[in-house]
Amino acid sequence: MPGRPTPPPHARDSFVVLPDTPAGRTAAGRLPRPDQVFRYPSGRPWLVVRTSLRRISAAAHGADAVVVIGPCAVPGLDADLRAARGNADLHARLARRLPGVHHVISRTGGESWVRGTASGLRRVYATTGPGPHFASDRPAVLAHLGGGGLDETALALRLLDFLPHPLGGRPPWQGVTETDPAYALVLTGADDPPVTRRWWHAPEAELPLEKGASALGDALDRAVRAHLADRTRVSCELSGGLDSTSLAFLARRAGPDRLDLLTVASRERHAEDETWARRAVALAGSDDGLRHDVVPAGEAPLFYAGVADPPGPDDVPTDEPLPVAPARARARMLLARAAAAGSECHLTGYGGDELFMGLPAASGDLFPGRPFAAWNRIGAVRHQLGWPLGATVRALLTRPPFRAWLADAVTDAPPPTSRTPQLSWGVRQTLPPWLTPDARDLVRDAFRAAAEHARPLAPRPGRHLDLDTVRIGARHFQAMEEYGLGIGLPVAAPMYADHVIEATLAVRLADRIDPGRYKPLLAEAVRDTVPAPLLARTTKDHMNGDHTQGLVRHADDLRRLWEPGASRLAALGLVDVARLDALAADPYAPLHTRHSIDATVATEMWLRATHPVTAPVHREALIP
Repeated sequence: MPGRPTPPPHARDSFVVLPDTPAGRTAAGRLPRPDQVFRYPSGRPWLVVRTSLRRISAAAHGADAVVVIGPCAVPGLDADLRAARGNADLHARLARRLPGVHHVISRTGGESWVRGTASGLRRVYATTGPGPHFASDRPAVLAHLGGGGLDETALALRLLDFLPHPLGGRPPWQGVTETDPAYALVLTGADDPPVTRRWWHAPEAELPLEKGASALGDALDRAVRAHLADRTRVSCELSGGLDSTSLAFLARRAGPDRLDLLTVASRERHAEDETWARRAVALAGSDDGLRHDVVPAGEAPLFYAGVADPPGPDDVPTDEPLPVAPARARARMLLARAAAAGSECHLTGYGGDELFMGLPAASGDLFPGRPFAAWNRIGAVRHQLGWPLGATVRALLTRPPFRAWLADAVTDAPPPTSRTPQLSWGVRQTLPPWLTPDARDLVRDAFRAAAEHARPLAPRPGRHLDLDTVRIGARHFQAMEEYGLGIGLPVAAPMYADHVIEATLAVRLADRIDPGRYKPLLAEAVRDTVPAPLLARTTKDHMNGDHTQGLVRHADDLRRLWEPGASRLAALGLVDVARLDALAADPYAPLHTRHSIDATVATEMWLRATHPVTAPVHREALIP
């Protein structure tokens, strides 16, 4: 097998928590020049932060300290630190008052606690094996410090469309582990392995719609204001859907001097998004600080544009391959227009579908106590998607235990269709035919090994999927953040803020999911902010045309990925490039309707962006 590239510390936002030892000081010297260093009483570096877009807030009291890294400055940390009775109490205090888009790092009683967000929007990683042990928000940085190479099994898993818990948290680097978002990572000493402590629990779903909507409206407002903070010129993607429309009006209420709304016109003849976006702007009324930029459909790149291009100076490798990468050119185009308009922060509606659409499996959770309410909701989906009655009843009554489902969640059987009832812990996936026998074995073995000890995120499939879907979406949104980082523009998804997720999950399931209404909880939450006519929309556009046209127009780009000797995945023995080349050459092949190539393309792109960047750090005295 080819040698594994050792990842460098990418020149981007990151932090590293180090032990109070000579090894910690040595490791600090191997990192790029930081923007800020926080130290132990000994004078050795404790926390090394490198950030261009995030704000750092800190407080210290004797040997104790707390640092918060996020979109806005956080006042009052000194009072929190003095009043807290240890790390657990401090993190609980901050969780109650922060909007949930920050990393929190604290040190009390000789222990360091590091946590991200419950949504997984901000994640935490640690080195494994013998000490010394480090923590960071960037697995590639830890792999650099620990000398870890690529994890072939993790890369094989990334070739799937849907990577369920707990497999979705496996980093692509050896010697690095991801901390469950509901837990804080606890570093107790130089050579002692890290442990975890739970800091977050999902709320019980017990609030009625009216009360829950009020709490959600407040949480959304707080999240938007946290991202906008003292910024005077901001932008917002206005697709025309309810999610982005809600955020656009919340951003306007926050009162920036200038708000640029960006809409991409659709190539689809029957698409409605642009019409609804223009309607939203008209209902917003005249405002010198409000601008609407409609990007003509022909100027929007299709999927797969430039997928084989070498990484450019603005390319910031993500922590892992993300299936949204084939739409990179389109995302960059939109962010570049926002930046050119002078935006200091760009808001998106990412997360809205995961939170407010409601998966059929969630309705199945009602069945034990409210069977008629459950069947009412599932029946509506059944009629819409054409699920057979018998198969639907069997799927509802025979949901397997989580471990049994996970062990059997990948298969060689034909992929499910839209007529296959989906009421279990996730989607049972068919392995793509272009995976090599070795890759197939790695994937199957990983699922079976995980199933031996895996525990679901919640006792019932619906709530488990609620949480896992949010985590997956938040992980995928990282790509947008990194595209923005490459051009110096913060990109935000306020709907992934922890308080927004908590407010959503606290609402009674029967109120949150209503077959007769479209996203009823969100609509009620923004009723006092968004004009009523805009809340009446019940349709949603899709981008199937851009996807299909992209396969046709950029077939040559796709084929360049699979040229002999060029593919990193082929060099690792994970894919059959002959089959992928043949598929790229035939964009209308029926196989495209049964299997998506996006995850495979994204993993190849990620390897190409990550592999060449192996230059050593200049060993100057960066951190004395």
